[in-house]
Amino acid sequence: MSGEVTKSITAQNTFSDEIKVQGYFNLSITGIAGGTEVTVQRISGVDGTNFTDVDSFTADTETYGYEPEALTYRIGVKTGDYGSGTCKVRLGLIGRGHASTTAVR
Repeated sequence: MSGEVTKSITAQNTFSDEIKVQGYFNLSITGIAGGTEVTVQRISGVDGTNFTDVDSFTADTETYGYEPEALTYRIGVKTGDYGSGTCKVRLGLIGRGHASTTAVR
């Protein structure tokens, strides 16, 4: 079980592996350039199969969040949101948070 997911992004429709998060988590994004927009998503809905946008970023960011439920997250660049360069993203746990990762399908 890993407490983080990372990804170097050089194309649209590219996301990190999925990570189940409960509690505080840290978000790091570096290298955003040329109009790239990075989106954080989580699985939501009654059936738990649809990703919903939680937040998006167009500049390098270092921040944290809190998830009270055990939900699956991922971070990446959606179709049409890639500009240029290499963007590096990380979503990891803080302190006593709980996580498990799953490869992107």
